[in-house]
Amino acid sequence: MTNTHEFGAAIGRQFQVWLTRWRQRDELTRWSDRDLHDVGLSWSDVVREAGKPFWRP
Repeated sequence: MTNTHEFGAAIGRQFQVWLTRWRQRDELTRWSDRDLHDVGLSWSDVVREAGKPFWRP
């Protein structure tokens, strides 16, 4: 029973990682030019990052 619970917990953690990654990339597309400049990113960086599938780091 413990292995099943651990497996389920691992799946849940991975889902959270994917969801967080997707949300962060989505939010990045809404940043202003000023925001991007402040953190040292360009729009090409945003396009590259936001274009990645959620499962890729």
